Amino acid sequence: MATQTLNTLNPNQVKEMFLYVGEKVVESKPLLTKIDSAIGDGDHGIGMSVGFTKAEESLKATEFTTVNDVFKTIGMSMISSMGGASGVIFGTMFVGGIKGVEPKDTLDLASLSEIYQKALDAIKQRGKAELGDKTMIDAFQPAVEALKASAAANESLVDGLRKAETAAIEGVEATKDYIAKFGRAKSLGERAIGHQDAGATTVSIIFKTMKEWVEGQENE
Repeated sequence: MATQTLNTLNPNQVKEMFLYVGEKVVESKPLLTKIDSAIGDGDHGIGMSVGFTKAEESLKATEFTTVNDVFKTIGMSMISSMGGASGVIFGTMFVGGIKGVEPKDTLDLASLSEIYQKALDAIKQRGKAELGDKTMIDAFQPAVEALKASAAANESLVDGLRKAETAAIEGVEATKDYIAKFGRAKSLGERAIGHQDAGATTVSIIFKTMKEWVEGQENE
């Protein structure tokens, strides 16, 4: 079957992509709960499920003319429904990236890397975590750097997402070696070593499923 390269997404395609992402994150609730129960409060999977379920409701109820509004709707849905630090941080992953950005009627690899770089900066400013602190940053920052490198090399959207997924997965693996600086895991000290971070795992699922959606569209 011939494949066609999909390098630019319109707002409806971005909406459909994130509906798929949300569905897969919700399906991952048992995995995320298990990971978080080892060193955290055990509620990360529940929180992400609540946040993405609310985002799904909001996305399905709205027709979008800009990519910015898709991101804003997801982020605000998560912040309003999840509460707590996770809601703010993962909400900022979506709303932080489009703050002050001109309305976009398409999303390509360059604009996605720009949005997620701004989101990364906003999350760091808000949460004060850095690479190596055993948080979602450990997956998100390498993924963003991979997106930017792929965009600079004029690679396709799906290739950029594949590399971002790989970078995120490597980031999750790296969290097993870190001592946590935030959350309940912080009190465990070296006992948290050997366990991966739940937030970083969620980030890797987000990039994996974005890639899967674009691949699926190209293979239709």
